[in-house]
Amino acid sequence: MIRVLMLAALAVAPVAHAQSQWKLATGYRAESFHTRNIVQFAQDVERASAGALRIDVQPNNALFRLAEIPAAVEAGKAQAGETIMTSLVRELPIAGADSVPFVVRTFADARRLWDLQRPLIDTHFAGKGMKALYAVPWPPQGLFSTVPLRSAADFRGTRMRTYNPATVRIAELLNAAPVDVPMVEVNKALSGGKLDSMITSALTGVENQVWGQIKHYYPINAWFPKNIVFVNQRAFDALSPPVRQAVVKAAADAEARGWAMSEAISEESVAELQRKGIKVERANAELDTELKRLGERFSREWVQSVGNEANKIFIPFYFQR
Repeated sequence: MIRVLMLAALAVAPVAHAQSQWKLATGYRAESFHTRNIVQFAQDVERASAGALRIDVQPNNALFRLAEIPAAVEAGKAQAGETIMTSLVRELPIAGADSVPFVVRTFADARRLWDLQRPLIDTHFAGKGMKALYAVPWPPQGLFSTVPLRSAADFRGTRMRTYNPATVRIAELLNAAPVDVPMVEVNKALSGGKLDSMITSALTGVENQVWGQIKHYYPINAWFPKNIVFVNQRAFDALSPPVRQAVVKAAADAEARGWAMSEAISEESVAELQRKGIKVERANAELDTELKRLGERFSREWVQSVGNEANKIFIPFYFQR
């Protein structure tokens, strides 16, 4: 009888001490608030699972480049990853709701948009053998300018920095010349008189020290691009039910924490722009109204390009306040 009990104990011992390890790939710097939030998420999972799951966070393109991460996770080459949702639009058009400008104007609006977008993202991710864990926005995109801006007419004949199809379309609709300039070369372009305005976050403006030629910043909150953290479904399903529950709980906590971090960093960055001598002011009524009209036009164009699925986001967004 004793021998039977000893054999049974040996049989269950490996299971009791079994440990899983995931690699989570991200293209962002370790210092990014998104990465710091992911590291906290990993620590929370390890603690809640009593060490049954350890998540090794690999930042700064160390494991895979940012554009490669979704495919790597889908293929199981990494168990988890992070990317910016707008990078998914080619295969997942519904992710493009993040880049429709002048529709979402507050963090509360952005939260409501994500609540509507999440079920559609979940469905598409499931079709690729992946599971979305959580999403966190970057600080909202504001308007930087070398001169005061009072209406859409002030953009005519100026040069606007662009970096994706949405910003090119904005420049065209404002009758500005689109100029494709990587963020790392913005200061050089400004000092060379090649740029008059750009749309980017206050945080990006601070990180790139754009004060100098830039004199004005308008917190127009053009859009709130989100980063999404996801996992290979097979890797998730291989966990025991208590560990899966720990991951889901830690992901929900990371989402709430990340949104609060983004909002705080947004406020801090705007204050830093002011300290550096940039005039921060709200867009006047005329310009604000014109930007809202642009947003309505963009949303119509986006719905037409994406199809019926887009209506599942914008119809309730506009009509179910």
